[in-house]
This record gives sequence, structure tokens and C-alpha cells, in this order.
Amino acid sequence: MDPVVVKKGSSPLILGLPHTGTFVPDDIRAKLNEEGRLLRDTDWHIDTLYAGLIDEATTVRATFHRYVIDANRDPSGKSLYPGQTTTGLVPVSTFDNTPIWLEGEQPDDAEIKRRVEMFHAPYHAALLAELKRVRAIHGYAILYDCHSIRSVIPWLFDGVLPDFNIGTDEGRTCDPLIENAVYEATKATGRTHVLNGRFRGGWTTRHYGRPAEGFHTVQMELSQASHLASEEPPFDLDAEKTDTLRKQLADILTGIMHAAAEAAGRANEH
Repeated sequence: MDPVVVKKGSSPLILGLPHTGTFVPDDIRAKLNEEGRLLRDTDWHIDTLYAGLIDEATTVRATFHRYVIDANRDPSGKSLYPGQTTTGLVPVSTFDNTPIWLEGEQPDDAEIKRRVEMFHAPYHAALLAELKRVRAIHGYAILYDCHSIRSVIPWLFDGVLPDFNIGTDEGRTCDPLIENAVYEATKATGRTHVLNGRFRGGWTTRHYGRPAEGFHTVQMELSQASHLASEEPPFDLDAEKTDTLRKQLADILTGIMHAAAEAAGRANEH
């Protein structure tokens, strides 16, 4: 299976989907324990949730599971949140700190390097190619990185996660007009929301977010309580929740695109 699937569009918007994939090669699956094989920490159904919301949006989707290698982590292995609890480039546990590998089967440095080359690098090569292609058309590109996570995970954060968790690395990854647009659009939903809270944006958002070069990035981490029937297996979508949320997400994405066009127009005036 190809590690990445790209659907090219002509708009300035790119949807990054690094954690919806559930493919695990047989040799790697054989080393996962029973908990690991549940693939509990998948961003369940996020590709379905965003499908068709914006005409001509480009999508870049990783097909492999984050337990194979996490496409939203620094390939060097550097932590996203120094001093805070988080999972690494190749996770050793679930978000509940439950081991996922059989005893003695945790990947070593050589295996991690192999997975970077086979999975992580192709995904990011495709993502960068699309960012450059879209910027060449419009003069700017917007990467909206799509994520979700269970609403209650004491090992990672206290209490209940807001429905919308916006990450711009404290405003570094996009024009202020875009940051304000996504914040105001989430606020308008009436749902719980936060800007640069526990999730400030992963490696993808921080790495590609270079507003001065025309690359604007935003990460959206959705609480899975906002769209799943249950946050436990089989992790099915709730049709009514999904219908409501999709309308709200379409408004958020539309607002981002309008703000990005306005920001580009202002830049061209100077």
C-alpha cells in the first residue's frame, strides 16, 4: 500500500490527514500486543468528517497508522512538548500510557530509521510538493491539519478536552487574520474551544508554518466526543453529531480561506 494518498485540488486549501490511516504491515503488526492491535489512538473517521466540505481542496492523507510511525512528529525524535507527557516518533504506549508492543519487540533506532524512510518521508515529500504547487497558483497556501483525540485522557491532560482545539504555535504559523478567523468561527459554534491550549500544533504545523513565505498552517484537534457514538471500540460515527459538526467545520474552513485571501491582498498592497 502506498504510504500517502493525494487528491489534488485547485483551491489554496490543503487538508493534512496524518493520523486517519489504519494500515500496519504484517511484520510490524506481529510485534504489537493485544492493546496495540486495537489501534485505539487513531483519528477515527476524520477523513470522512472533512470530505467534500470545500470544493477543490487538496487532501494529503497518510495510509499508515501512527503506531507504525507518527507523521506529525519531528523525524529527529525531538519532543513536541519538552517537559510534558506525550508520545514519540514511534509510540511505545497508548495515550493512556498502556504498552502497545510485545515484550522485547519495541523498535530500535535502526528500525525507526527504516520507518522514517518508508513512511514518514514520503508523506512529507507529498505534503511539501502540494504546498509548493498551491502557492505557485495563488501566491500562498493554507495547510489545515486535521486531527481528533479522545476527550478524556488523564495521562495527557487534565479534565475534559474542549471540542475545538486550535493550534498556531502561539500565532507563529499563520497570519493573524487567519488565526482570528478560525478562533471566531469556532466561538460562533457555541461549543467549547481553545486557542493554543494543550495542543499548540504538531511538528507539521510548526515545520511548514512560514507566513512570510506564503505558507499558513493551522492545526485543529477535535474532541472525539463531538462526532463519535462512543470513544471506545468500535469507534463508530454518530450520524446526527457528524451532520452538525460538518456544517460547522465548513464554516470554519470558509472563514479561513476568506481571511487568507484578505491577508494576501494586504501583503500585495505593500
